Amino acid sequence: MDEIKILVVDDEERMRKLVHDFLSKRGYTILEAGDGEEALTVFFENKDIALLILDVMMPKLDGFGVAKEIRQYSEVPIMMLTAKGEESDELQGFKLGVDEYVSKPFSPKVLVARVEALLKRYHLINSDIIEAGGIVVDKQAHEVKIEGELLDLSYKEFELLTYFIENQGIALSREKILNNVWNYDYFGDARTIDTHVKKLRSKLKGKEDYIHTVWGIGYKFEVEKV
Repeated sequence: MDEIKILVVDDEERMRKLVHDFLSKRGYTILEAGDGEEALTVFFENKDIALLILDVMMPKLDGFGVAKEIRQYSEVPIMMLTAKGEESDELQGFKLGVDEYVSKPFSPKVLVARVEALLKRYHLINSDIIEAGGIVVDKQAHEVKIEGELLDLSYKEFELLTYFIENQGIALSREKILNNVWNYDYFGDARTIDTHVKKLRSKLKGKEDYIHTVWGIGYKFEVEKV
């Protein structure tokens, strides 16, 4: 792949090394920062950073402060590392424009998968065929198959399922789903998402439990618990 730079920001050197090692093996170029102020310095010195991975709790300037500052100048994808179960962190981050979250402790392999899903969503790396738990999506042909059987999905059901699969394990708010699947020019309300999810689940032939309801937020697509 072309060089893709990822900035990893965490005050724990051990955590930075863990993320660095796994992402480097996938061919990414990793930059590091140990606190929020250093993160801003590194970011603005390197205009071609493709993705930020930010810890929430850091000295000098926390992850929210970093995200808020960067969002004034850039729409670069931001992934935030949060303490497990800290829903308030996720809600605050959504308001600041954070794209997704990974709760600590996490599986490095899952982190890599989520990084690549986020990069694909921003078209920084490309894949026309994606697969999850026996569901195969061909984006170019606009087809979905389960065990070789073609599903009869509407255009929006296809887009919704694709968005879910490309964001596996991430709690997606209804607002975020609307913005990404229906786009910002949609003037309806979040109930249309619930209707489409209900219809989509009914067509997934035994895979409907992959789409989890996250109370108070929205939905999460997850093949298996990590």
